[in-house]
Amino acid sequence: MTTKTIAPSQPRIAQDFTQAVGSVPIVRLNRVSQQCQQHHLYLKLESCNPGGSIKEKNAVCLVNQAEADGLLQPDGTIVESSSGNFGIALAMVGAVRGYQVKIVIDAKTSATMRRILSAHGAELIEVPLTAADRNGSMQVARMEKAQELYSNIPGAWYPCQHLNPHNPDAHEIYTAREIESAFAGAPDVIVIGVSTAGQIAGISRYFKQRYPSTKIIGVDVAGSAVFGTPPSPYKMTGLGLSFVPPNFDPSLLDVAYAVSDRMAFSYCHQIAQLEGLLLGASTGAILAGGLAYAQANSHRDLSILMLNPDRGDRYLETVYDRDWLKANQIELFSKQQLEVAVRQLTPVKLTKTKS
Repeated sequence: MTTKTIAPSQPRIAQDFTQAVGSVPIVRLNRVSQQCQQHHLYLKLESCNPGGSIKEKNAVCLVNQAEADGLLQPDGTIVESSSGNFGIALAMVGAVRGYQVKIVIDAKTSATMRRILSAHGAELIEVPLTAADRNGSMQVARMEKAQELYSNIPGAWYPCQHLNPHNPDAHEIYTAREIESAFAGAPDVIVIGVSTAGQIAGISRYFKQRYPSTKIIGVDVAGSAVFGTPPSPYKMTGLGLSFVPPNFDPSLLDVAYAVSDRMAFSYCHQIAQLEGLLLGASTGAILAGGLAYAQANSHRDLSILMLNPDRGDRYLETVYDRDWLKANQIELFSKQQLEVAVRQLTPVKLTKTKS
């Protein structure tokens, strides 16, 4: 394996924030795990996008396409169901281009996410907890409400990130090529959170065609239905669905891991305290998946790139709040306990045909 020193890119002037998405650093991890001494472990800090998340790429790409296709007209209305990041990204685009934005949230949406959405001028429509499914998921109920709003608002456009077949395009256009440029080719391994499967589909398609030896690792939260495992309640936001999104193609993954809330949140605290990075909840799960793969392949040196979807200040009232963790009966692992737990994290068996 060869490594490359990544030179800082020259700053450029963007005409608005939509032209600045994707200009984010990649940093090496050095202290969070023993595996840092064996492998070259990197985080791509999508938390450094202008609004703090990777979902800005999806929002910009999908809005551009909707405008080009005539689906979104001047003074139109954007309607979406979102637990946070994609809604914030759409609100940002709406602010800069003059669209009204209505975001369907639920009773579990954090106060921080609500404040950020409102600060960008989005109108929040809340779905009550009584609409939750038996595992407490609100996703289907939120989507149904968003569809209702779209159907009844003249000039509305509903991107529907969970079902939109163009959702992966942003990550072929932006993320995959950014990785290729940074590594002057490809790392040995890329670790990606499932979410709506847009990131996995776009990045995997790009690298499978051009760098077939690069392994694509998918990570989800334990309790999510995407990998075909039995659904159960979980506290994670940013990962996890109560259904399998149409953009998810298991044949695009080489390995998949389902990570518990406890392990994911523990790694969030470890990254903050040992690497100086305050990152979002799903990043802890993605790190756990990358470290599990590194541990299982300790016989050789690997360059492993993990995608950090968002920043951690959005989770100060949850993941980084000891009282919230205690109230939800989540006891954090110590660093030593995490080293043991990640060695015991085994891949999920996937059916390699898309249904």
